Amino acid sequence: MSGGHPNNYPKLHNAAWPGVVGKGGEGAEPCIELATMLDLTAAALVDGIKFDGFDLFLFPPHINIDASDDEIKTLAEMATSRGLVIGSVVAPVWGPTGGGSAMDEGEGRKKFLRQVKQGCTIARRLRELGARPHGVVRFDSACSPNDWFADPAGNQAKIAETFRQAGAIARDHGEKLAAEGEICWGGMHSWRAMLDLLERVGEPDTVGFQADMAHTLLYTLGENAPEDRILPEGFDWKSQAVLDSALKTLTAALRPWTLDFHVAQNDATVFGSGSHDHTGRHCLATDPSGKLNIPHHAGFWLRDESGKLTKKLRHVCWDGCMFPNAVMMKPQTWNDILAAMIGVRDAHGWRE
Repeated sequence: MSGGHPNNYPKLHNAAWPGVVGKGGEGAEPCIELATMLDLTAAALVDGIKFDGFDLFLFPPHINIDASDDEIKTLAEMATSRGLVIGSVVAPVWGPTGGGSAMDEGEGRKKFLRQVKQGCTIARRLRELGARPHGVVRFDSACSPNDWFADPAGNQAKIAETFRQAGAIARDHGEKLAAEGEICWGGMHSWRAMLDLLERVGEPDTVGFQADMAHTLLYTLGENAPEDRILPEGFDWKSQAVLDSALKTLTAALRPWTLDFHVAQNDATVFGSGSHDHTGRHCLATDPSGKLNIPHHAGFWLRDESGKLTKKLRHVCWDGCMFPNAVMMKPQTWNDILAAMIGVRDAHGWRE
């Protein structure tokens, strides 16, 4: 560490999935290969500091959820040869990727749990290979809010049972699961619904929450659940105290469950695309329309209500999807993101 940046924890990770999410479909830009995303990550440098690792989407063309052991070994070598480690991995539990809805008590649940098991298998193997010192397996409910609203109580109970069974699989593999807090997922579409789901599962050491600063900002606005809005209607974004108060309410409820954390920026707008119904739009770290003070508001997740560092998370990850390929191919993009990450660690990190 340089003199101005003494902390070395939490470790700083980039996300590989912006090279895949929103890419490759009809009318979309092509995917960016994993090797290219890792090269861009490894090349970023700010004040002598580099990214420590990356988080990974277990999805082609980056890696298949049914990858062979040789393919997993190749993945580990891709990371270590660039001086990077692997952190959290995302299991593709949705129907179009071979999974199924967590609300489906039949074949859908079987497919969902199969994807969780495959994700945990890859995650464990990467640990065994020495390429993954920390991280969780991320998942969600793989169903839409509209479908969930057809029977809120019944569907919430079904999702909770699926999550409990997923937790048993994770424990068998020495892994933990983190449910992605995003308003496009049924039963997870508001902060109260998310908290209720986690409490129903009741296994905070195994099945927890994945907080993304961009997505959780939408929780405070009550998108997809107006009754759970925290920020007042007509809120003036210049009022830092009001925003801070809302985020304190949110984080007090969900921080105890948080097992994974994404540093991100959001401009408080939403959009819909395919299965991602009415979800948050990520912004670049330097976007002037971003509503979050990244280092300041990251602290609401990384410190407890007394202001003490929790030191619960061994790494944090940048998340930003749907940016044009031309933006992602610019080295300055990743230097700006790394600088934001360093700012978070300077403010809320520690040294070991």
